[in-house]
Amino acid sequence: MSLAILAILFLVSLFGSIIVGLPIAFSLIFSAVITGLGKGGSATNPQIIALQLMQGSDSVTLMALPFFVLAGEFMNKGGLTRRIIDFCDIFVGRVKGGLGYVTIFACLLFASLVGSAVASTAALGAILIPMMVDSGYNRAKSAGLVASANLVSPIMPPSVPMIIYGATASVSINALFLGGIAPAIYLTMIMCVVWFFVSRKDGVRSTKPRPTLKQAARTFVDGLWALLLPVIVLVGLRGGIFTATEAGVVAVVYALVVGIFVYREIKPKLLFKALISGAKMSAVVMFLAATAQVAAYMLTISRVPQVITESLAPLVAQPMLLNIVLQIIIILMGTCVDVVPTILIMTPIMLPLLQAAHIDLVYFGIVFTLANVLGLTSPPVGPVLNVACATGKVKMEELLPPVIPYYIFQTILVFILILFPEIVTYPLKWIAGYSAAPMQNIVTWLMSMAGK
Repeated sequence: MSLAILAILFLVSLFGSIIVGLPIAFSLIFSAVITGLGKGGSATNPQIIALQLMQGSDSVTLMALPFFVLAGEFMNKGGLTRRIIDFCDIFVGRVKGGLGYVTIFACLLFASLVGSAVASTAALGAILIPMMVDSGYNRAKSAGLVASANLVSPIMPPSVPMIIYGATASVSINALFLGGIAPAIYLTMIMCVVWFFVSRKDGVRSTKPRPTLKQAARTFVDGLWALLLPVIVLVGLRGGIFTATEAGVVAVVYALVVGIFVYREIKPKLLFKALISGAKMSAVVMFLAATAQVAAYMLTISRVPQVITESLAPLVAQPMLLNIVLQIIIILMGTCVDVVPTILIMTPIMLPLLQAAHIDLVYFGIVFTLANVLGLTSPPVGPVLNVACATGKVKMEELLPPVIPYYIFQTILVFILILFPEIVTYPLKWIAGYSAAPMQNIVTWLMSMAGK
C-alpha cells in the first residue's frame, strides 16, 4: 500500500472514530492498528503495542505533569482562588467594568498555579460569573470573558501542553516555561484592550464600599501566600535550582503546607478529593501520551510523516511561510481535536520540517502551544466553552458571540509572533538566558523575496 494511502487511512480512521464518539485515546489506538494492518499487520502484534504504550508514559519529563496537576488541585481546594480574586479586586475592582479586569488578572495569576484552561475556567467561573451577574453584567458576556481570559493558563508556566510538547520534542521544559511568560502577558494585554471596548457600553462599577487601608493591607498580605508559589517555581527554574519535574514536587509540598497550616482550608475530606481528582486528570493525560506513542510508532514505520514532509518540503527554504502554514493547520485541527492529542500527533510529524528549516524548537513550541489553545474556545469541540456554559448557565449559541472578538485578536497575536519572532526570543533570552536560533522576521523575509 502506498504512503499516501496509508496517510489517508490513518487520518480517516482517526477523525472518523472521533466523530462517532470514540474517546480520543482509543481513537489513536484504533487508527494506529488500522494503519499497521494496512502496512501488512506484523506491527500490530499485541506485545509491540503494549511495549509502545509503556514507552509513551515512561518519561521522567512527563512526571512533571501529575505533580503540577496535583498542586493545582491543592491550590483550588486550599482557598487560593478566592484570595487571588480579592487581591486583584484591590487594584482594579472600582473602575468601570472593573470586575472584568479583576477576572482577566485573576486568570493570569491563577494560570501560574494551575496550567490548565479547563480547570481554571471551572474554578474561577464558578465564582466570578455569578459575581459579575449580581453586579449587573450581562451573563453571556461574563461567561465569554472568563472562557477567553483563561486561554492564558496553558501559556503561563506551569503549562501542561508545554510539558507534553517538551517531552515529545525533547526540548527544555525550563526554557518553554520561562518563554511562555511574555506571550501570557501579551494575551492579558489583548484581553484588557478588547474588554475596554466591550465594557464601554454596559460596564458597571463595583457597588462594594471602597476598602479601608487596613482591609486592603490585610487582603494584600493574605494573597501573598498564593502568589509566592509561582515566584518560587520561576526563580528556581531560572536559577537552575531544580528541574521542571522537581519544581512540580516543590509546588505540591508548598500548596499542601499553605492549604493545611496557613489558610487551614484543606481538611482530610478535601485532601482525599484533591488526590482523587488529580489522579483522574493525570491518568487521562498520561494515557493519551501512551496511546499517542503507539500512533507515532505506526506512523513512523509506515513512513507516513515522510508524505507530509515531502509535500511541505518546498516551504523549508522559507521558514516564516512554513511556520505560518503549520500554525494554520494547527488552528484548524483545534476546532475538532483537543490540545494534548494535537501536540502528541503533530509534533513528531513536524519535527523533521522544523529541523530542516532551522526553526528554533523552543520558540516554535511557544507559538505552537498558543495556536493549539485557540481550539479551546472554538466549536464544535471547545472544551473551555462547554465548561463556561456549565458554570455560567448559558447556552452555547449565547456564549459564542461574546467570545468571537477575543478569539479574533488572540489569533492575530499568533501571527504577530510569527512575523516578529523577536517579541518572543528577546524576553526569552532576558528571562531564561536562552538564545534562540536566528530566525526570519517579516522584514528579512520581504527582503529575501525582493532579492529573488
